[in-house]
Amino acid sequence: MKIVVIGGTGLIGSRLVELLRLTDHEVVPASPTLGVDTVSGSGLADALRDASVVVDVSNSPSEDPETALAFFEASGRHLLAAESEAGVRHHVALSAVGTDRLPGSGYFRAKMAQERLVRGSQRPYTILRSAPFFEFIGAIVEADPEGSALHVTPAYVQPIAAGDVAVALRDIALGRPQNQELEVVGPDSFRLDELAVQILTANEDPRPVIPDRQAPYFGAILDDDSLMPGDHPRFAMTRFEDWLRLSIAQKLTPAF
Repeated sequence: MKIVVIGGTGLIGSRLVELLRLTDHEVVPASPTLGVDTVSGSGLADALRDASVVVDVSNSPSEDPETALAFFEASGRHLLAAESEAGVRHHVALSAVGTDRLPGSGYFRAKMAQERLVRGSQRPYTILRSAPFFEFIGAIVEADPEGSALHVTPAYVQPIAAGDVAVALRDIALGRPQNQELEVVGPDSFRLDELAVQILTANEDPRPVIPDRQAPYFGAILDDDSLMPGDHPRFAMTRFEDWLRLSIAQKLTPAF
């Protein structure tokens, strides 16, 4: 069958395309750089022709609430309409753990709008809500790079490697539509301020980390359960400590 990966050149999409190409299926990455723009709808009809499965891992170019909402609404409407025309049998969407619990975040409200479009489309679907990626934790905890100290919420999180998210999406894309939301998380939980300390220490960054319950996360104030999964998530294999060790080693490896 033909599988189209929307956002197929990004952090998750490129990994997913690589995994799917190890199967016997036809895999088509789609992104603006490849001539497919879901916001305008340009190139969608050609990309989705004869497709059986569409996996949407695209993301807003900005976390600004208005920009994110405009992106997910326009992209979602164009993509789902094009899928209906093409007869796509399974729509897979990547979302985030906590999307339904963070109305104080404009970005998460935009993600919820995206989910509502999928659920209301009458297309067979599966929504995968992922914990924050290890690869993005640094950006999340270093929101104030100019400050002398980092104020970071001590809320719990169960982060995951981008590669493990891609594996979960591959399995979903090759399976039957679930018509519900699933969750995938890493093997261990941490407080976000503890992760900040580990990242700064590994990068020899001397700034102190100050636990702050009022420090925002994508504009929202978190409690201990805001980013934690429900009762039956899928658990990934890669541990944060192993990923961080490899990440630092790769930074230190000279390029030839």
